[in-house]
Amino acid sequence: MRRNLIVALMLVAVTAGTVEAKVQTKLIDYKQGDTVLQGFMAWNDAQQGLRPGVLIVHQWMGLTDYEKMRAEQLANLGYVAFAADVYGKGARPKTREEAGAEAGKFKNDRALLRARVEAGLDVLRASKFVDQSRVAAIGYCFGGTAVLELARSGADVAGVVSFHGGLDAPDPNDGKNIKAKVLVLHGADDPFNSAENIAAFQQEMRTGGVDWQMVYYGGAVHAFTQKAAGNDPSKGAAYNARADRRSWQAMRDFFDEIFAPR
Repeated sequence: MRRNLIVALMLVAVTAGTVEAKVQTKLIDYKQGDTVLQGFMAWNDAQQGLRPGVLIVHQWMGLTDYEKMRAEQLANLGYVAFAADVYGKGARPKTREEAGAEAGKFKNDRALLRARVEAGLDVLRASKFVDQSRVAAIGYCFGGTAVLELARSGADVAGVVSFHGGLDAPDPNDGKNIKAKVLVLHGADDPFNSAENIAAFQQEMRTGGVDWQMVYYGGAVHAFTQKAAGNDPSKGAAYNARADRRSWQAMRDFFDEIFAPR
């Protein structure tokens, strides 16, 4: 009887420990120049030791619950994730017009865009849980453009992943600065990236000697990972569950490669 009681108590303790071990999150205020930004950090407290870090850059509506959800997903996979804020604390567009104007500020000033993303990268690297030799960045739409600009800046990251991001580059010669491996996940029917921009991007990668991949998803248009985009591809932006699932898996496979023990 006594032995059965001890075993039962041990099982309760183990179960309790499992329940308590969960993804932790917190909002973090930080600065780039004089601008206050606010990002979102997620990590799993069940893990011990250092682990890879992933920076997330938001789409044109700014930092929303969508990026926070992705950060928690990544934390559950064993990464420390930090969803950066490019626009500034409290700067959250409410309409497409406001979003276009806000995103346009940074698309027209790539140096400022890079500085904002690098500020977020610094916050991620400062985490006591992050393995400094294993850091990557991912971005959605506007954020996809942003992480490609991070790579073009010569940032010391293992890889970047662009989900349906803009591929244009004001200075194609910047491709020669890229140290990171690059993965572009692209809707084959996305009307917001012209054939000329795609060809120029690919040539930039070749000229720069970049280790790059570009995956096309048939039937997918812009914003294919985002349910908020609706389900009407004729509008040019729409959710596509199959492309969403496949692109997430492609990112995971990419991380398995770039974060593999040396």
